[in-house]
Amino acid sequence: MTSVRKTVRQDAPGVLRLAAAEPLFSREDREVVEELLFDYLGESEPGDYRYLTAIDDGRVVGFACYGPTPLTHGTFDLYWICVSRRQRRKGYGLALLQGVIRGVRREGGRLIVLDTSARRDFAPTRAFYEAAGFTSTARVPAFYGRGDDLVMYYFPVRQSGKRRKPRAKE
Repeated sequence: MTSVRKTVRQDAPGVLRLAAAEPLFSREDREVVEELLFDYLGESEPGDYRYLTAIDDGRVVGFACYGPTPLTHGTFDLYWICVSRRQRRKGYGLALLQGVIRGVRREGGRLIVLDTSARRDFAPTRAFYEAAGFTSTARVPAFYGRGDDLVMYYFPVRQSGKRRKPRAKE
């Protein structure tokens, strides 16, 4: 049975294992995942980052990291959603995304933004967010490096007083 919950200390080895196995993560990405995870686990009150873990049959199968965007009112950054390569297309990513949206809503958030790469190997990532209702709003050429553009997405958490839920890929 799948559940998504706040990440706890015993999830850390599984989260780090997933980050290490993700080919789209650079060495620097993995180092930042680890640094932010241990910052998060060491806090007694919510800080700059929140982690969620997807658990299936007692195993960590995915994680998400997000947090409030500094100097904004109600905007949150979604840093990562990572699901085990063997567990993809089973709804774990969407469950994590819905958990992020619930968390943002609980904190009075109104907008989620995320950045990703325009490289071809990130096409499934972009398709996932677009299928879930995120809108591409900007592209910055050569942001990450030569030939590696940044693509920015946003998702309004509340629209006209209605709650908006991400949709499953059709």
